[in-house]
Amino acid sequence: MNLEKVVAVSGLPGLYKLVTPRNNGLIIEDFDTGKKRFISIRQHVFTPLASVSIFTQEDPEELNTLFANMQAKAGELDADGALDNNQDLAEYFGEILPTYDRDRVHIGDMKKVVKWYVFLRDHHLLQGGDEEE
Repeated sequence: MNLEKVVAVSGLPGLYKLVTPRNNGLIIEDFDTGKKRFISIRQHVFTPLASVSIFTQEDPEELNTLFANMQAKAGELDADGALDNNQDLAEYFGEILPTYDRDRVHIGDMKKVVKWYVFLRDHHLLQGGDEEE
């Protein structure tokens, strides 16, 4: 899966497809509606998911690897149920990435990663390897 074109935008819910960068912002596309809009770099912070990694006891782990682990364990672990409470979330995260750094990876980080995974899964963006619309 290619996470280069998937961005999180501060102040906006969900994830967006990067259409094109501009010198003063980005043009993004909503995965739900398909509407494109310009977002100013002065008002928002953009985070391409490809640049996000999770601290582990060794080297940081990229989201691609983490999402692949989540997909592989989808039959035995429930990502949606993990968001119910913090203890379930920490246990779920420990199952998909046993070596995560428990001092530097906080519950909020775990929630964000699981929500991103659920969003990508529900929008069928995890299947098919590197191809992207």
